[in-house]
Amino acid sequence: MTWRRSVFLLFLLILIVAPAFVRAQKWPEDARSLAPFVPSPQEVVDKMLQLANVKKGDMVYDLGCGDGRIIITAAQKFGAQATGIELDDDLYKQTAERVHKMGLDDRVKVIHGNALETDLSPATVVTLYLLTASNTRLKPNLEKYLKPGSRVVSHDFQVIGWKPVKVEKLNRDQREHTIYLYEIGKN
Repeated sequence: MTWRRSVFLLFLLILIVAPAFVRAQKWPEDARSLAPFVPSPQEVVDKMLQLANVKKGDMVYDLGCGDGRIIITAAQKFGAQATGIELDDDLYKQTAERVHKMGLDDRVKVIHGNALETDLSPATVVTLYLLTASNTRLKPNLEKYLKPGSRVVSHDFQVIGWKPVKVEKLNRDQREHTIYLYEIGKN
């Protein structure tokens, strides 16, 4: 087989498989969406919050909070206040209901909205599991709203142009996860 034919077959395979992958990841049809819903494993969530040194008195914002596992963990295990921003209607409703059923309404808030249009100034910690391109779109808001010393922790995808203060790798669910920690004012 020639290299051209190999490249063509690979390209064809990508064209066939990619749409199925995107559909399988529940990629919302809303053009404002920053990423499909793919939950972080709980061990990764714990490590993200540990790496960001989340503690009582912190306000954790999770942009694209999905099923709420980060904001719930931040409140339950770390004693922080937490706010999740979720664009998808169904995920928002399910997460808000879950938070309410768990009796966390006094510590956890879920906002049905667009992370690109959210005032992040109350946050001391922001968590992300979005695409690199999405992090790039959010970067101006992070720089505008977050105070020096605020931490941004991202699962698997970097914030281009920022230098992480720490990077940790974790093997879970038969793959390697990378966690990037940034500190505003140290970029």
